[in-house]
Amino acid sequence: MQPLRVQDYESLAHTRLPRAVRDFIAGGSGDEITLRENTAALKRLRLRPNVLTGTGTPDTTTTVLGTTLATPIAVAPVAYHTLAHPEGEIATARAAADAGALTILSTFSGHSLEATAQAAGGPLWLQLYCFRDRHITQTLVRRAQQAGYTALVLTVDTPVLGRRYRDARNAFALPPGIRPGNFTPDTHTGLGHASPGHSAIAQHTTDTLEPALAWSDIAWLRRITDLPIVLKGVLAPADAARAATEGIDAVIVSNHGGRQLDTTAATIDLLPDVARAAGERCEVLFDGGVRDGTDALKALALGARAVLIGRPVLWSLAVDGHQGVRHLLNLLTSELADAMALCGRPTLADLDPTLLAPHPPAAAIPATTRQEAP
Repeated sequence: MQPLRVQDYESLAHTRLPRAVRDFIAGGSGDEITLRENTAALKRLRLRPNVLTGTGTPDTTTTVLGTTLATPIAVAPVAYHTLAHPEGEIATARAAADAGALTILSTFSGHSLEATAQAAGGPLWLQLYCFRDRHITQTLVRRAQQAGYTALVLTVDTPVLGRRYRDARNAFALPPGIRPGNFTPDTHTGLGHASPGHSAIAQHTTDTLEPALAWSDIAWLRRITDLPIVLKGVLAPADAARAATEGIDAVIVSNHGGRQLDTTAATIDLLPDVARAAGERCEVLFDGGVRDGTDALKALALGARAVLIGRPVLWSLAVDGHQGVRHLLNLLTSELADAMALCGRPTLADLDPTLLAPHPPAAAIPATTRQEAP
């Protein structure tokens, strides 16, 4: 049977992936409170539709950094799509192009950024980490420009890797045949082996990434490229305001899918304040917990220009490769369009906070249980 919902892809993928790989994709940090809260907070929000609006068939077209897209559903940067399917990012990028969607390729993709760009046929951004060895970062920037990527997405929430206990318990390392496609084996060793109680990914992050990223590093990146710069991992309004002041082109409201600092607030709860702080000076994208079209609708209504999908892309890739990812993106876009129609909002520009119902007041404490102060 063709999957009807994102959750169908998740269930099917879990039967096809080895446990360690499944945990690497699905897991979060710490007690996984933030991981769960990302989806739960979206579901708690309630919609307040308008009727008799003559909406007809809604238009899901949008623009992001000047690029016209058929859908605001975009592919988030997730490492090693090849864990889910041999074609990995190549299949994902082709599927996104078919759906009229944006793909953001991870620095740690299973296929090279050049091979992915050659196969994609659609808009591509490259996600960057800042390496201790700045020559590595600078080389990735140059390669991205030459390959036709149209923006750089710098991840700013990873000075260290979050405590991902599932990976530590599994002593997670890249399986045989899986490697970082943008690097030669001699430059990124150790990813294929982990000692008991440790993760090879965590150790590699400690060894290679810059632990003291600062605004001065953003200025350095600006000096070496003319591409638009997007910051991924912005949660505080003050950081969004500074990003806008510094000339950053867009920010992504993201807590790394609950994989970094546990007990961080759900991204949907932080989105409105970040969007207000960014104002008209830089665009705002959203990442975290979107599992259906109504989730996307809520984020778009609260100020996001596009929403990113991470884990579901890998689930659909594991189930049916390129066809699975294409169906997933079309499914989410169709769900979004239906929700827009049912809410009486014909275009994405018509989505605003009035679409969300006020939070209900806290329930009154019954008199029989109210305790008097001493």
